[in-house]
Parts: sequence; structure tokens; C-alpha cells
Amino acid sequence: METARYLDSLLLHYSGSFNIYQPYVIKNKEYPAYGLFYSMVEKYVLVREVNMWSTICYDHVLFIETDTCTEETFAEAKAVIEEYMEPVLVRKGEKYPEKNHMYSYLNVVIVSKNPISEQMSKKIKKYKFDKGYLFNFRGYSKGSILCISLEDKQFFSNYHSRDKKKMFLQVFDDIEKGKPTFSQIMEERGLQPFKQEDTGTNLT
Repeated sequence: METARYLDSLLLHYSGSFNIYQPYVIKNKEYPAYGLFYSMVEKYVLVREVNMWSTICYDHVLFIETDTCTEETFAEAKAVIEEYMEPVLVRKGEKYPEKNHMYSYLNVVIVSKNPISEQMSKKIKKYKFDKGYLFNFRGYSKGSILCISLEDKQFFSNYHSRDKKKMFLQVFDDIEKGKPTFSQIMEERGLQPFKQEDTGTNLT
């Protein structure tokens, strides 16, 4: 199975709650897709003008395709989370995230055509990235690396993302049953994925 075919079906699951951007460029490197989930919850007293509190939550996910998940792939995923997603997407180059920021989940999904080594699976499972801001008064960021290997249908992630396993394995059933993919649904509806705007936030 080709990684692009699997990813196209996986994106359909994410598109239910994420805006899907295709392609996405970081440090002049093009990635096949990026997903963004945004939620804002506000509490008012009687009228909208009296806002008691607000919370803003984000979930970011970047997708990588590769023949085999290697040390270099893992290092790239780790760098994307710690050197791009956290400083650029969460803090937007500032010292702290925006006011009312509650949390940002930073995820890199690696779609590997071939099985990965036991050493790499252990690295992925042990990966941890947690960062709080102003003693968590400005919320926190939490990073995860997830990997699906297509040849042996194995899923690996750190503890924080272990609940994603069912969805990733469900994609294999979707493909076997010939269910439509993300790109097919978008084409049928005459829609296009979101496009990355040149806002100066890409690290070059």
C-alpha cells in the first residue's frame, strides 16, 4: 500500500473536526498535509458584553510520508514540534501564547510504508514534550509523535496519543471496503483544501 493512499483516507477522519491544509511548507520543505483544530469557549453573565472568562484550545497535526521511519525521520518530527510548532504556531514568536490560551496539542504523524525497528518504536513511545506558560496561567503545550507502518499495520505513539490507535487501524478497513477518501469527497463537493497563507510565520 502506498503512503499517499493511506494518508488520503486518514485525512477524511481528521477533516471532521480539523481544517486540512495541503500542502504545508516549513523551512522550505513541503509536507503533504497539516491539520488545525480550534475551539473557543466563553462564559457570559446575562449579556454578551459581560464576559466572565474565555478559553482557547488548539490541536495541530503535521503529516510526514516516508518509506521507513528512521532516526532522521524521528529527529525531523521532534524538531518540527519543538522548533516550529511551539514557538511559531503556539507563541507566534512571542514570549507567551495569547491571552486565554488553555492548551495546544502538537502532533506529528509519520506514515511509514515499511515496518519500523524496535529501537524506533521505543523512541516514539518514550517521546515527551510538555511546556507550561506563566505557571500554566497562559496554558500549556503537549507534543506527540505518532507512527503507522503500513506493511505490518502497526501503530506507535507516546502515552498521550495512545487513544488514536483505533482510528489509525480503522483506515485499513476503510481502504479494503473501498470507502471514499478525503480528496474524492472534496472533488465530489467541488471543494479545495485550505491553503497556507504567507504570513511570515514560516521558519526559513
